Amino acid sequence: MRGAVDLSSLRNRPQTPAAPAEASAAGAASALVFDATDASFGQVLELSRTVPVVVDLWAEWCEPCKQLSPVLEKVVVELGGRLVLAKVDVDANPQLAQGFRAQSIPMVVALVGGQPVPLFTGVVPEQQVRDVFAQLLQVAAQNGVTGVVPVEGAPVDEDAAEAPLPPLHAEAFAAIEEGDYARAADAYERALAENPRDADALAGLGQVRLLARVQGADLTAARAAAAAAPLDPEAQFLVADLDLSGGHVDDAFGRLLELFAALPADERAPVRERLLELFGLVGDEDARVIRARSRLASLLF
Repeated sequence: MRGAVDLSSLRNRPQTPAAPAEASAAGAASALVFDATDASFGQVLELSRTVPVVVDLWAEWCEPCKQLSPVLEKVVVELGGRLVLAKVDVDANPQLAQGFRAQSIPMVVALVGGQPVPLFTGVVPEQQVRDVFAQLLQVAAQNGVTGVVPVEGAPVDEDAAEAPLPPLHAEAFAAIEEGDYARAADAYERALAENPRDADALAGLGQVRLLARVQGADLTAARAAAAAAPLDPEAQFLVADLDLSGGHVDDAFGRLLELFAALPADERAPVRERLLELFGLVGDEDARVIRARSRLASLLF
């Protein structure tokens, strides 16, 4: 995971405690949902090394924010401490707004191990929030962030929190921790051979393949190579992978769609396959994927 936003200026600030937001469910939200500020954000970054932190960027004047925030709080509380929610008033915290590049709100991102993970903007249905958070928990597990915040009275699913990983998933997880993405991919492939409907293994395989492709890559050099060879699929693939891993999803899709359009019909198949792979990583319900799929379909016919 590469940073999609620049939070460096907030890492070393004095860490004042984050103020709890108003509780949403019998006191559970007081620990799971809290306000975050420019001054306290260093503490939030550190917390994200233990448990994934969802960040809700909102403002008092924003009516869509008032629709989305209660949904976020409800789902976070129901997950019983496997996620926490940090609420950021963009008007009161301009440095965080700038750091997250909050051009429109509501905007929801996550922090996993101190690194930002883009989630979505705008109001989305509750079920989509649940699906996105489930994917976030998978990403967090793959990066070793599996803590649970204990909250008295919260509906903690102890079985889910304590259930061991299946053997091949555990093997893949251990390999990821060691940076051995080839061994992790092999474990996920064997899991899929045993159960082709294993959604967690499929998602994990896509993640580790992406991590393996961008491992050690230099973005500046990759962009220069891609600019020098605009019709070279491998050069364009690497920049698209780096953009996607850095949260620049539309840039990644746009680059590959432009390449697809420029290539002869008999050379397009690898580009289409890479696009479909990246679509799967972002999620079929994501608006950016829907737009890119529509454009790809228009180029096919």
